[in-house]
Amino acid sequence: MTTSPHNPITTQLGDQGLGQQPWWVEQWMELINGYRFKKRLERAWDYARSGNVTSIRFEGRRVHARVQGTDPDPYKVKLWLDVLTDEDWGYVLEALTQKARWSAQLLAGVMPQDIERAFAASGRRLFPFKLQEVRSECSCPDKANPCKHISAVYYLMGDRFSEDPFVLFQMRGRTRAQLLADLALRRRKVLAKQARQAAAKKLDQVAAPEPLVPVHPAIKDPNRWWRYGAALDPELVVITPAMEGESGLDAAGPLPLAEDGRFSEANARFLERLKEHGQQTAAMAMAKAMAAGQSDGPEASKGDAP
Repeated sequence: MTTSPHNPITTQLGDQGLGQQPWWVEQWMELINGYRFKKRLERAWDYARSGNVTSIRFEGRRVHARVQGTDPDPYKVKLWLDVLTDEDWGYVLEALTQKARWSAQLLAGVMPQDIERAFAASGRRLFPFKLQEVRSECSCPDKANPCKHISAVYYLMGDRFSEDPFVLFQMRGRTRAQLLADLALRRRKVLAKQARQAAAKKLDQVAAPEPLVPVHPAIKDPNRWWRYGAALDPELVVITPAMEGESGLDAAGPLPLAEDGRFSEANARFLERLKEHGQQTAAMAMAKAMAAGQSDGPEASKGDAP
């Protein structure tokens, strides 16, 4: 972005600042607002609002600006941040890829509020931690840094960040196009890997034979249901008929029997007969069990001893 000295940069800067702005703009502005020379900041604020900054141009990680001061010719200002190495960016991109929300917000032009967590993987930061981390130069004779010309540009950069948060990434070494292209490429690789893993898992499930579960003989032979082969100790085993409400039919609950209006009592009679049959079968089983217990008990082993 470049403007001529006759067409100064317009800005949203007002008497009270930028007003309500995205959090990343506020964080950037906090750095300059923490500068201890308040008078110099007041003059820089006036420069920014009055159109003294005649041009701002982003070239790679550097910001080039011209600020009209007391001299006839504008002063030349440069600002830049330390760039991340390719290895650092590898860690950052890997972290961004693993969290789909970060990628989606960046693609929508929104800076994720926890973006520094992605940069923490590389041990670096996106935002400068202190004002001294923002490198700057000015051609004015003022030896202080930042001077009012640098500070004026700093204010306007916050104004520009509200329009394009990717400027910060560019100053760290990745343009918007590079960042989004790298994210898209890595995201495709992650999705392809997940698809391969899912396909391999499905193939393993199809190829693996069903485990053989041993079947108890009683499943195939109902005669075994009432048979107990071991001896019953009368002192340990007590055999009693089922209490009311404890039979198998009671536990099963209402049976889904079809109804016929012509035979309204058929279902009730069927259930009564079924319960009678169950009681008879249970009584026979109990008698057999008790007889087996008496024949196998301690008294039976004594025989007919006098």
